[in-house]
Amino acid sequence: MRQVAVLGVGMTKFGISEKTNLEMFAEAGLEAITQSNIEPKDIEALYFGNCLGGFEEGQLHMAPFAHAELGLPLSVPATRFESACATATVATRHAALLVAAGVYDLVLAGGTERATTMGTSFATRTFAMASQAQYECPAGMTFPGVFAMAAHMYANKHGIPLKELKKHMAEVAVKNHYHGSMNPKAHFQKEIDVETVLGGMMVADPLQLFDCCPFSDGAAAVVVAEAGKARDLVKKPIYVVGTGQASGGPLYLQQDLTRVRAREASVAQAYRDSGLGPDDIDVVELHDCFTIAEILALESFGFYDFGKAYDAATKGETALKGKVVVNPSGGLKAKGHPIGATGAAQVTEIVEQLRGESGPRQVEGARIGLVDTLGGDFGTVCNIILRS
Repeated sequence: MRQVAVLGVGMTKFGISEKTNLEMFAEAGLEAITQSNIEPKDIEALYFGNCLGGFEEGQLHMAPFAHAELGLPLSVPATRFESACATATVATRHAALLVAAGVYDLVLAGGTERATTMGTSFATRTFAMASQAQYECPAGMTFPGVFAMAAHMYANKHGIPLKELKKHMAEVAVKNHYHGSMNPKAHFQKEIDVETVLGGMMVADPLQLFDCCPFSDGAAAVVVAEAGKARDLVKKPIYVVGTGQASGGPLYLQQDLTRVRAREASVAQAYRDSGLGPDDIDVVELHDCFTIAEILALESFGFYDFGKAYDAATKGETALKGKVVVNPSGGLKAKGHPIGATGAAQVTEIVEQLRGESGPRQVEGARIGLVDTLGGDFGTVCNIILRS
């Protein structure tokens, strides 16, 4: 297998956009191509992520149209990926694997989503389609409901009073909004405090409004290349040194929602590929769709023992200059969550951190970064480890 690197990255501002999915992806894709010092004609494959285009714009089979927007050659295959929120991470991982295998030298991967055009109720309904349709949807299950159950299970299993856990979860939101306030492409760029979180509208007990990530519009893209070619094209390529992907199945098979077994399996693959472990990671972009999700992820990675990560944000251990910096972009919570684009945006943040290009939110001395994206209700997890 050949060594693989990321040449260039691109990302639109996340939030509410008047641009179409294709317009946003063309913006991000061309930025990534230009940053890579190549031209569209040099791209050999397009791995395009989108989840809900049929509901957002009445547009399915979008990959060949994204291909046309970018001006790629007719001989270049364009393939759509869909893995719920993990869509663009899975697309990027497949790009890396095929470059490593020698099938391609240059692949453009990423995704786009325009969720806000659906409105809250319709978006909630369509997002829930990524849960299990036979048992979970008819029971009224939504993703806030799933993570609310996880929070209750976590508090009960580890003997933490729910009121205390809520305060520590609020600190996760405060930390990520602080990071997002320094990210000009974040959906939310304003700091909040614990009182704001605890005073928010109840969504699914114990999750309140500021425990939940927003629906967002946006696109992100990365150019993945064979490492030798990368070194000829850019001053500082960032190397893909490990990847993993695993599948959790429906909730009734998972049962204990405090242990995301698919994530444990996926990150173990990535650690094994890279020859690295939890102590080697400097910076993480993880899937904080809800504040409790960040806590669960930290334990799955091996950063903390199970039942011990709940107060990491409160102690400042996951903030800038902390033990391991988590979501310096603001995470899904503040940067935003256009589901088809999120994974590529996470890769973009890690690449910029490892290049030292993140301005006031730069993680000093960052050399190794971890990307973690969760699709559905613990159904798909994909991890990528990058190093400078």
